[in-house]
Amino acid sequence: MPRFTALTFSALLIALLSAPAAWSASSTMVVSQVFAGGGNANAPYSNDFVELFNRGSAAADLGGWSVQYASGSGTSWQVTPLAGSVQPGGRYLVQLASGAVGAALPTPDVTGTSNLAVSGGKIALVHAATALACGSSCAADPLVTDLVGYGSATDYEGTGAAPAIGNTTAALRAADGCTDTDSN
Repeated sequence: MPRFTALTFSALLIALLSAPAAWSASSTMVVSQVFAGGGNANAPYSNDFVELFNRGSAAADLGGWSVQYASGSGTSWQVTPLAGSVQPGGRYLVQLASGAVGAALPTPDVTGTSNLAVSGGKIALVHAATALACGSSCAADPLVTDLVGYGSATDYEGTGAAPAIGNTTAALRAADGCTDTDSN
């Protein structure tokens, strides 16, 4: 899967601070990029998307895994089941809701229908295909491999949510997806 290095719009970094005591950094699969402006005014792409990255040294089998989305303060999670595997250093593109503005994404690895809010939301990479039922705090759920809360999100890893993203910006993990201290 090609990396979105050709993005011509500015990106916000997910600030990576120190890891909280309850979590250890993810050793393999992480959320490397979140774009929520798909199809909106001035958006470079017609779809929202989540990009995953395998920072481990072995292939990661995503059978039975999912990417899940909840609104900033929501406790109801929308599930996009995953399939296939990701080689070490490889990326996995999850295409989500679409709109009328912007270019098509490269061919995705999987397609879902979640419509991400630019003002705030939560993206969870889950080692299960059933919707999370952890209420308002999913960061400590053992099935959650990675969690990104941005903007108005009330649940996130660490001490605060990443900044809000916009129609022309994405949230990007530091070091091209390689750094994960479990703090947004």
